[in-house]
Amino acid sequence: MSEIVNETWKKYLVALQVHPLRTKAITAGVLIGTSDLVAQKISGVKKLQLRRILLLMLYGFAYSGPFGHFLHKLMDLIFKGKKGNKTVAKKVLLEQLTSSPWNNFLFMMYYGLVVEGRPWGLVRNKIRNDYPSVQLTAWKFWPIVGWINYQYMPLQFRVLFHSFMASCWAIFLNLKARSVAAKKA
Repeated sequence: MSEIVNETWKKYLVALQVHPLRTKAITAGVLIGTSDLVAQKISGVKKLQLRRILLLMLYGFAYSGPFGHFLHKLMDLIFKGKKGNKTVAKKVLLEQLTSSPWNNFLFMMYYGLVVEGRPWGLVRNKIRNDYPSVQLTAWKFWPIVGWINYQYMPLQFRVLFHSFMASCWAIFLNLKARSVAAKKA
């Protein structure tokens, strides 16, 4: 079994070198799809919502992976050759003040409009009501992830690490939403 895992990892590393953007996009799509599958199972759905999984995979493939790829390349360009805790702190701060708010807003819009198929007015109201608490909660979790990512991850693994943490985060949020719904019932 470990031989299969080692061989798969080697092939993944080659794909990451030869086709970095495509590999990161596919990785982000697979991870977000997997996290939604796990979240659906944990929340006790009787029948998996395959359309939802596929639409979230599309989001990961078309947006999350490519955005992360170019974001981390840009960060390395902006802070070219600079290392150390001060530089890592600046990268985390820049990411949290720019891409974090944008990513949360865009995801909420995509999820409401595309995944749930709700009309714009309902989605706008949900974003207006929920976005501030979502962003504040994100600022409690993602700076730690960002610090680890910029401090310890080589550039080619940053999107993989971020996508994996996003998958864990999505499962956590799903469980939290489920417990809030159970308390209201």
